[in-house]
Amino acid sequence: MTAIQEQLFSLQDIQYRDFQVKLMPTVSPDTVIGVRTPALRAMAKELAKTEEAQEFLKGTPHAYFEENQLHAFLIAGEKDFGTCMDELGQFLPYIDNWATCDQLSPGVFRKHREELLPYIGRWISSGHTYTVRFAIGMLMQHFLDEAFEVTYAERVAAVRSEEYYVNMMIAWYFATALAKQYEAVLPFLEEGRLERWTHNKTIQKAVESYRITPEQKAYLKTLKRHITSHTHIPLQIQENDG
Repeated sequence: MTAIQEQLFSLQDIQYRDFQVKLMPTVSPDTVIGVRTPALRAMAKELAKTEEAQEFLKGTPHAYFEENQLHAFLIAGEKDFGTCMDELGQFLPYIDNWATCDQLSPGVFRKHREELLPYIGRWISSGHTYTVRFAIGMLMQHFLDEAFEVTYAERVAAVRSEEYYVNMMIAWYFATALAKQYEAVLPFLEEGRLERWTHNKTIQKAVESYRITPEQKAYLKTLKRHITSHTHIPLQIQENDG
């Protein structure tokens, strides 16, 4: 066992592990130690820029979920854009769950949005479930406010996947977009540009949002598309990811 693994096990909380396992059906329970997120973030902060951290980042694939979390937090804290992108390129193919994917949020992206866009274009076309989910998440996080362009929403709407965790992220993206860019993205629903399940999930999440007005919610409900016997419904595993 490595020194990092020993430290992780020293922070183990069995009850928390049992709770986490229920939320992550794609992760083997045997790979979950049970370390709370604040402790992992603190550990990443201590390790950052050390030789131990550099060796750890080269050690994919990791044996434990918490190692992937720690890896994600180390990347998120990288302040050099080029280094961050190199590390992401090595790590994204190994992400196997929504939690690691969604908690991977590099702060350096806020200052490099234009440089980020070509990477998002490659990620969203990758075919790897959590790389695609990450790409959509970055468009949602960084390109729905002053940097928004309708072409970004078109990229998300064009994604077609059988994966639940991709389709949930598409729905999350459009529900958030309705809260921030209602007039611009409403036509995607009015014109039926999303797959039926994702379309209806978008409306559900938007109606649940406090950022959508009652009048908007009432109209969105009229756009719900009825499920037919020929409609494919993605396997619904967990919705705690957003």
